[in-house]
Amino acid sequence: MSGEGSAKDEAIGTRRGMFGISGSGDTSGYGRLVRPVKMPGSSPRPYGGYFDDIVDALDDDAVEKVVVDRGELTVFIHRLRLPQIALTLKNTLGFNLCLGVSGVHYPDDRDRELHAVYHFTGVESGQRLRIEVTAPDAEPHIPSLVSVYPTCDWHERETYDFFGIVFDGHPGLTRIEMPDDWEGHPQRKDYPLGGIPVQYKGATIAPPDERRSYN
Repeated sequence: MSGEGSAKDEAIGTRRGMFGISGSGDTSGYGRLVRPVKMPGSSPRPYGGYFDDIVDALDDDAVEKVVVDRGELTVFIHRLRLPQIALTLKNTLGFNLCLGVSGVHYPDDRDRELHAVYHFTGVESGQRLRIEVTAPDAEPHIPSLVSVYPTCDWHERETYDFFGIVFDGHPGLTRIEMPDDWEGHPQRKDYPLGGIPVQYKGATIAPPDERRSYN
């Protein structure tokens, strides 16, 4: 599907180094790399194909922006309206399968640092849709969709584990990969890249940031 609208990129910050690392040594091998951090902006109508019909069926007050990029539709939704939109997708628009949720951390996206991205599919229609919601670092809460799409259960736990997004209403929001007493959320961009020392038959291999340094 290729929509007629096109999204213009919006710069939200500047990344320094291959991974934007700061404060713990440069383990990327090229710390002088400087580039803007960009996100697609709002797309103009018409979006193309079935994209317009989907957006028209959603409550305007719940929609923050619509992005058509690389032939795919992403609708940004106010986080508190997410359960209502999910019900509309499932009961009205035929998106009967949610493939789960994943997290993204944008430290430069002020007051919207944490993003939760949901992928929906209409099994009969073959239509696809991405829903994206944001939350600030200071209040990392997003409503759970487990009651509407049970497939989100383990995905929400994983996103909580790795990014620290709290899915309010989840029936058992605990870590799923890391140990229960693990500190921090390791896929956030502000998480240290040093790693943990690895032991080999009595010898200890230092974490990556202690093995070498870059000028």
